[in-house]
Amino acid sequence: MLVTINGERREIKENMTIEDILKDLGVMDKVMAVAVNMQIVKKEEWGSFQPKEGDKIEFLGFTGGG
Repeated sequence: MLVTINGERREIKENMTIEDILKDLGVMDKVMAVAVNMQIVKKEEWGSFQPKEGDKIEFLGFTGGG
């Protein structure tokens, strides 16, 4: 199934959750927020939310600085 992750088209398996995708990409501990089609997905939903074909997923991380 094709989705767009942070601007790149990617193939993911059917029935993958946001949590599965984050683990697969090795960024589970680095991501602070997730948006699918410009809608924030709450962290407590990452284990059950399954993107659909064509969805646009953004993984957002925050860094401090000064």
